[in-house]
Amino acid sequence: MATKKKTAKKDTSKKGFRKFIFWFWGLFLFGILSVVFIFLLASWGAFGEMPDLRELENPDTNLASEIISADGETLGKFYLRENRTRVKYDDLPENLVKALIATEDERFYDHSGIDARGTLRAFAFLGSKGGASTITQQLARQLFVGVREDSKFKAITQKIKEWVIAVRLERNYTKEEIITMYFNTYDFGNLAVGIRSASRIYFGKEPKDLNIEESAMLVGMFQNSSLYNPRRNVKGVTNRRNIVLLQMFKNEYITKEVKDSLQALPITLNYSPESHNSGIATYFRGYLQQYMKDWIKENPKEDGEKYNLYLDGLKIYTTIDSRMQTYAEEAVKAHMVDLQTEFDRQNNPKTNKTSPFIRLSQKQVTHTLNVSMVQSERWRHMMYDLGKSKEEIKKSFQEKIPMRVFSWEGEIDTIMTPYDSIRYYKKFLRTGMMSMEPQTGHIKAWVGGINYKHFKFDMVKQGKRQVGSTFKPFVYTSAVDQLHYAPCYEVPDVQHCIPANKYGNLKPWCPDNSNGEFTGEMMSLSAALANSVNSVTATLMDQIGPAPVVNLAHKMGIESEIPEYPSIALGTPDISLYEMVGAYGTFANMGVYIKPVVVTRIEDKNGTVLYEYKPESADVLSPDVAYTMLEMMKGVVKHGSGGRLRHSSQANRIDYKRVMTGYPYALTNPIAGKTGTTQNQSDGWFMGIVPNLVTGVWVGGEDRSIHFRTITYGQGAAMALPIWGLYMKKCYTNEELGISKEDFEKPEEMNIDLTCGGRVQPDDLLQDGNPDDTVPEEQQEELPDGI
Repeated sequence: MATKKKTAKKDTSKKGFRKFIFWFWGLFLFGILSVVFIFLLASWGAFGEMPDLRELENPDTNLASEIISADGETLGKFYLRENRTRVKYDDLPENLVKALIATEDERFYDHSGIDARGTLRAFAFLGSKGGASTITQQLARQLFVGVREDSKFKAITQKIKEWVIAVRLERNYTKEEIITMYFNTYDFGNLAVGIRSASRIYFGKEPKDLNIEESAMLVGMFQNSSLYNPRRNVKGVTNRRNIVLLQMFKNEYITKEVKDSLQALPITLNYSPESHNSGIATYFRGYLQQYMKDWIKENPKEDGEKYNLYLDGLKIYTTIDSRMQTYAEEAVKAHMVDLQTEFDRQNNPKTNKTSPFIRLSQKQVTHTLNVSMVQSERWRHMMYDLGKSKEEIKKSFQEKIPMRVFSWEGEIDTIMTPYDSIRYYKKFLRTGMMSMEPQTGHIKAWVGGINYKHFKFDMVKQGKRQVGSTFKPFVYTSAVDQLHYAPCYEVPDVQHCIPANKYGNLKPWCPDNSNGEFTGEMMSLSAALANSVNSVTATLMDQIGPAPVVNLAHKMGIESEIPEYPSIALGTPDISLYEMVGAYGTFANMGVYIKPVVVTRIEDKNGTVLYEYKPESADVLSPDVAYTMLEMMKGVVKHGSGGRLRHSSQANRIDYKRVMTGYPYALTNPIAGKTGTTQNQSDGWFMGIVPNLVTGVWVGGEDRSIHFRTITYGQGAAMALPIWGLYMKKCYTNEELGISKEDFEKPEEMNIDLTCGGRVQPDDLLQDGNPDDTVPEEQQEELPDGI
């Protein structure tokens, strides 16, 4: 009986064991099938839309369009919300990749998207010893899943989707490609989306140039870029960076000595925001934005869809040289600070009740300010966007509000009415500067104003002002080209009158010289151009007629309307700096006009060339005529109002008079140029030419009634020429730019006698010439510049 009982017990235990094994494997298989089924449900979209394979091949990431300079630097980007620019894996430094793996996914190279050990550990310890998200899962969440939901059920379904997408990503991409996408996708804050933007914004360098501690800081931000923002939370960012360095040590990527030394370093930023209002070439970028919009309208994709400048990641290769652009902006600031200081001293509101306006009545000032109010962006927004009445808008302009205003010492937080702010901004003198390579038409520098954030209007191409005596070379060129005059051809310096109706002018035109005097003596064309003598210019205009001069100017690239009246000889037409520089380039390019160009190539995000520039040129002048004009304009710098470029005296920044009349340039190389000043000193110009660079500068007020009282400070030689001199000195210090110091190339065939048959050299005929080719400094201050 005992044996039977034992046998029965054994049978029962065997059955129980079999049942246990059956249930064990059943539950195990059920669990496996359930996981597989859940994965299938997720892949079928049961838990929300899943990306298909095409989306995995082309993740929907918005890419900023990049503006690239001629020397390979990024000038800026066009984007809406995400400032993202892709980099390749080869552009990522090894220390950056190691920092990421050591911190975020130590077994990255050993799993296929899901880290089993990490997942089991997370379940076992409920996440207290770290999560289980791999780099691939984090990428899946960034690309396709989004922010974690608060609901537990939704959070679990999101996690399942992450697993499914992570596995798909691992099947479709290499580990290197996954790492690259991860770095290109993350938002580092401060408009820095992707590692390239983050590297440039926080450290002012490309990713490949990041050192170990910089890489560690950026990798540390992956945990929470809002919390670990190096501009707001230096202590937290330092601690987080040091954790990354510790992880690199634990994974044997760096030694203990390196870890300890780097952890002791403070966070050092070179914060360089990439907003539309900051950085270099802001005015140029503003112009380029409209240029690209126009190009996009005319150049759709193959399927007819239009490119998106802000999302499609276009690469726009420009002619701007970042070094020359920087020099131009530095030159503008250096001179305009001093010029504005002197202007403010002369136009103190305490002594001039209508300041900064000159010779206007209070009624005229009020009218001018009211016109500006109606034309303001604030007025437009309130009327058309908010639907406010005129009375409501006017009232709002008289209410004081907090605002941040521009000053040369930095932005100022203040409280004033919008109406008062209009007058405040009126007092600032404006400027425009453009520099171009005449042989190619490539624009190398473009400065449209003093501060793009506060003064959006671009004075390179958008703005047009009277050009003054810088128009005279077109008259003299016509005389040389059509009347076959030589530079030493002589004309009497007497008042010349063109009678009424001869060229459509309604009354006689009898211009004075700018100093109100006529010598009565014979004067060579070279001397007359060098000293902007109006009487000689009027005589030439009468002999040629306005129509040929206008025709020549248009052939040289002036597109603005030029009325066919004699007075244009003295520069009454409104012309842009862009047009003037292009036209002057014809002289330096042996008579061939090359249309100025800013974009050489456009590529899509994959590097496919969408556009390549083809130069537009026209033969306008014979080489000997162009060379003759250069020789004559060299006289402006040797003996005329541009002669201060030869000075070497150092300016005292405190002595305003010396600041404006003594300049530390000492340029000895051949320079052709022309100054220009308009009525009441409202506009100051200087056009300067060396063999491979033509640069134009304009300075003036927003309104023509804003100007210096006297020609001492208001002439082009004082307002605009200093910027040219400072810019060229900076360019010459950088030999890599290759800016020429040589003389202009003389054509092999010259049909114009520059020596008057050997009788005399043109320079000997120049008025007020000196043996050392300079004018004494005490005379320079009062040299008149033609009106």
